[in-house]
Amino acid sequence: MSKDDLPADRVEDQLKGKTLQVYMYMIRRKEPVGVREVQRDLSFSSPSVAQYHIDKLVELVLVEQDEHGRYYVIQKVQVGVLQAFVNVGGRAVPRLLFFAAFFTTMLAAYLVVNFERLDVFALGFAVAGAVAFWAETIRVWLKRPIS
Repeated sequence: MSKDDLPADRVEDQLKGKTLQVYMYMIRRKEPVGVREVQRDLSFSSPSVAQYHIDKLVELVLVEQDEHGRYYVIQKVQVGVLQAFVNVGGRAVPRLLFFAAFFTTMLAAYLVVNFERLDVFALGFAVAGAVAFWAETIRVWLKRPIS
């Protein structure tokens, strides 16, 4: 079965919980990993639990096994909670973090440039935007698939 034969809703349905944790771990590692490595690093109760989730990823055509018996990611997908993240330097970062930082920077710049003649409405909108984006960034961060 090729990745083109697999319906996106099936990947969405299967890629959650511990399977999603294993997938995110393997993406972050960027190199082939063994079953015991996954079990140890993700604190699974046994290697068979890790193998079960790796097998699900192989079945979803997201992971393959190399000649040494180690597994590696062959396809990156953006489903479910993964859509709210972007990879930066091998780390999953909430997309909204960039907007939160932008609004906070603009608020600080506004305060510095216009300190003598602050407009209460402009200040209110800037604070509301920054707070809203930071709140959403934190909410998404708390739902991240792996710590």
